[in-house]
Amino acid sequence: MIIEITELYTLLVGLLLGSFFNVVGLRVPKGESIVRPRSHCPSCERTLTAWELIPVVSYVVQKGKCRGCGVRISPLYPFVELSTAILFTISPLLVGWSKELFVSWTLISLLMIIFVSDVRYMLIPDKILLFFAPLFLLERLWLSPLAPWWDALAGALVGFGMLFLVAVISKGGMGGGDIKLFALVGLVLGIKMTLLAFFLSTLYGTIFGLIGMAIGKVKRGQPMPFGPAIVVGTLTAYFFGQSILKLYMQFIFM
Repeated sequence: MIIEITELYTLLVGLLLGSFFNVVGLRVPKGESIVRPRSHCPSCERTLTAWELIPVVSYVVQKGKCRGCGVRISPLYPFVELSTAILFTISPLLVGWSKELFVSWTLISLLMIIFVSDVRYMLIPDKILLFFAPLFLLERLWLSPLAPWWDALAGALVGFGMLFLVAVISKGGMGGGDIKLFALVGLVLGIKMTLLAFFLSTLYGTIFGLIGMAIGKVKRGQPMPFGPAIVVGTLTAYFFGQSILKLYMQFIFM
């Protein structure tokens, strides 16, 4: 019973934070305050009431449209809210109720904000990365260090170096925000999991690109955000990396 209440509470907190992450991801890249003005419809600029700001529920009740002007509301809002809530809730099941859980929640928070900003603007703001960098450094060197402790710092160098090399070879095919983001990913994951995250991000990016071209959303040669692929690849490596590597080794030595 206590566990169920805790999970419900975590789910609700995740929904609220997901709504906040939408605000941060949409406003920070534009240099706007995350406090003022109050949330409003981007079309008619009408200030939204409290009933219109209930995560996921308001979107469903309003059938995905603004109550004032009837313009369609982006599904990005409920998607991020629900994704954050689910990830926050399953984290204790995957990493346990330990100090590592704080690392998990911090990582999810960063990635959800990055997902919003990169999908909407194809931009990963330095302000967001600079805010999370000291948090990860503190968590990995003091709260929940990797073994050995220097693996986090080495992972940051490897993460930055890999994407920087890709950017040089591709002559700008990789954005600076992606490079710096992967440095933070490396700080959290360490060397081994960072390499796996890079492989998975590239794989997911290719799949997303092919799907986008198949449905006509992406044209050949047209730039597309790599942030979402990094988000999915990083979370896969973080939560399931050890299991993936174990299966891979078993397959190799069959």
